[in-house]
Amino acid sequence: MVHLLANPSGSIFAPPDGDTGTNDMLSYLPATENFLGIPPDKSTSTAAIAIQPIPLERTTSYGKGTKDGPREILRASHYVEFYDEEFDRELCFERGIATLEPLPLKKLPIEEALALVEARASAILQAGKFCVGLGGEHSITAPLVRAHAQKVPDLTILQFDAHADLRIEYDGTPYSHACVMARIAEFLEPSRITQVGIRALSKEEASFIRSAGVRTFFAHAIRRGDAQWMDRVLEGLSEHVYITFDVDALDPSIMPATGTPEPEGLTYSECIAIVKRLIETGRRIVGFDVVELAPIKKLHHPNLTAARLVYKLLNLAFAHDRSGKRASRTRRIAR
Repeated sequence: MVHLLANPSGSIFAPPDGDTGTNDMLSYLPATENFLGIPPDKSTSTAAIAIQPIPLERTTSYGKGTKDGPREILRASHYVEFYDEEFDRELCFERGIATLEPLPLKKLPIEEALALVEARASAILQAGKFCVGLGGEHSITAPLVRAHAQKVPDLTILQFDAHADLRIEYDGTPYSHACVMARIAEFLEPSRITQVGIRALSKEEASFIRSAGVRTFFAHAIRRGDAQWMDRVLEGLSEHVYITFDVDALDPSIMPATGTPEPEGLTYSECIAIVKRLIETGRRIVGFDVVELAPIKKLHHPNLTAARLVYKLLNLAFAHDRSGKRASRTRRIAR
């Protein structure tokens, strides 16, 4: 592989000045602001899960507002039930979910911002926690994946998206949200990337997909009625899978609140069904991100959909660890 942007430190991003995101710098949002609104005994250092808000918005190319995505997902999550009826559990109390303070990215050059994201993800993983990234634009996924790849040698990527995001550069920068999977393909073999729901890409991206072996499932092909397409999605995935979920993978009728909505999208149920099959085959989700929510004022259902998606993915990621135990019920902090 050609590492076009690699620097001598081994990171594809420039090292930041100041905050390195290390574990001793982790701090947590209070229950009035955290994911699900859960109290401190289940949402601080003892939690098995760490959610990192990443309000990065530098390269959005059409609709704006992804910097507000993490905040609105957290707000909407206070209206998501603790209990998941499919899994008959309250995961947030059984395992604990900590929400970290949003990363301070506003004044950093994008290279340094992305380096800080990688450092923070590495610190979360070093602390033994399951890492969830909340974007923010899709650019944040490359450093998140790199942090996981350094700990998981056989890592593969499952990308839900309307766009291939495989451009070498876009609008004059290689760090654009439209380039994120190209950046990942510089440190992971492209054949480790499986894309689902793609319906907008350039000629050059299509050529790269064919030549590099990216496993791409186009929306138009899915709609032809191939009953086995979900099984074929799984064929390229290893035992350990990182999921990146750009909300524009969903049809705009479900998810209008995103920068570049594309028709003929996936349904929520289709996306969850793929992840369920992944789990049923014994594969593990080792981390994930949800990105590109661009909230629309006075339209709250997309925010709630994104929040429910985060909690459903967490329940799926932890489906393998059912011990039969039930945590004592804890009252939700007032909404």
